[in-house]
Amino acid sequence: MANTEASLKEAMTNIEGTLGIALVDYTSGMALGTLGGGKEFNLEVAAAGNTDVVRAKLRTMEQLGIQDEIEDSLITLGTQYHLIRLLRTRGSKGPFLYLVLDSGRANLAMARHKLKKIEAELEV
Repeated sequence: MANTEASLKEAMTNIEGTLGIALVDYTSGMALGTLGGGKEFNLEVAAAGNTDVVRAKLRTMEQLGIQDEIEDSLITLGTQYHLIRLLRTRGSKGPFLYLVLDSGRANLAMARHKLKKIEAELEV
């Protein structure tokens, strides 16, 4: 099992095109750890905002009577992919990983595969 810092470092170094990654607490919207980002991209603000995305999707699933779990959500921008992966072992109201990728350098399928592996090894 890997700790938060090791998992974030693994994502930054092993997922091609990674611009930043955060481990986010679903209930508070607070980033439990971040790596990357910078002055032009504040991962803590993005983490809080994406908590609203997760909450909205869970609420919609409940209203529709969908009895399933979110594996991940993808938001595509002109130059970036934003991938939100709920930590499945912690239930739907636990932490999630938020990964920001440069769409010109990233392989989305490989990024999802590697993020799933990082999630499985992460100990929060």
